[in-house]
Amino acid sequence: MIRGGARRRGFSAPAVLVGLALTLAACATTPVAPPVPPATDPTVPAPTPDPAPAPEGQSPATLPGWNDEDHLAAFEAWAVGCTVARDAAARVQCARAMHIKQTSKPVTPTMARAFLESGFTVVAARTADGGPGLLTAYFAPEYTARRMPDAEFDMPVRPRPAGWARGDVGAVRADIEAAPATDTLAWMRAEDLFFMQIQGSGYLTFEDGSTARAAYAADNGRPFTGIARPMAEQGLLPANGTSGEAIRAWLAAHRGPEARAVMALNPRYIFFAVEPDDGGHPNGAAGIPLTARRSIAVDPAHWRYGDLVWISADGGNLVGARASYQGLVVALDTGSAIRGPVRADFYMGRGPAAGEEAGAVRHPLRMWRLVPRP
Repeated sequence: MIRGGARRRGFSAPAVLVGLALTLAACATTPVAPPVPPATDPTVPAPTPDPAPAPEGQSPATLPGWNDEDHLAAFEAWAVGCTVARDAAARVQCARAMHIKQTSKPVTPTMARAFLESGFTVVAARTADGGPGLLTAYFAPEYTARRMPDAEFDMPVRPRPAGWARGDVGAVRADIEAAPATDTLAWMRAEDLFFMQIQGSGYLTFEDGSTARAAYAADNGRPFTGIARPMAEQGLLPANGTSGEAIRAWLAAHRGPEARAVMALNPRYIFFAVEPDDGGHPNGAAGIPLTARRSIAVDPAHWRYGDLVWISADGGNLVGARASYQGLVVALDTGSAIRGPVRADFYMGRGPAAGEEAGAVRHPLRMWRLVPRP
């Protein structure tokens, strides 16, 4: 899922926030975090001590926190995600997982743990300087929309421009928004559309109760620029208060020219297609639906779709941040702001609660690849 916003990770876009990567921000859905700021930036988490490393080439049971993992949930997530794996050894283990699912009704936590421990070895991912990487998060937003505009719902959801081709560079956000709207797909609050563009897709609920999914269709070819840092620099928000929800609240409270001037700092613009809402989760860049809290967006230069990954992240310092995130996840998405061997965007799920949590994720990160045994 490539977010249209900053990464992807747009959902099913050329890959989202985010984590809400406004703190930046996503996924290929197209979706979201800006480049990691310099160490002097007050929004960057301070380095934390390295967790006890798992010995290279040994069982996942050596991973810190392994005993506390929900091995069955991890097994189920990988049994879906492994279908996109290209590596021969991964295909062997994927077939083994499918056999277990077909012959064991039900698969038990003990069976799942035994499968993982016997089928994989551990290899640590490392940054160039040996320090921690960065974990952000993203989600599938749900927004109220209108069929016709009014004073509050005055921002059009625009379709892909005629003749658009990937790589085309068009007008910046401010110029697109100033142009007359034609063939409008829906009308949204300005701040909601801005966030949906960062995520790369979203779900819309109309006044008659009907729902639809807005999927990434195209972009203007401009780079994503996070608005969190300039908002903090201008004194609009405190340095440690630039979560997605804080940014959204400020934009809503200053709706109109003031908010639009801030949003225009991000020149990237996403166009959408409106599709039926199947009630599930969006596809990642790998082409299969994401699993909430078990899927990540990664840099395809360092990871492959279908990779099973152990993440360990703590020390987030944004207001509202949870203490830590640790467990097995599957690499199923990517995004333009997700770069490096120890960089991940964690898919939180769908809806407001997932979005609120995603917006506060900016944690130092350690990652381990679980290498399938042949």
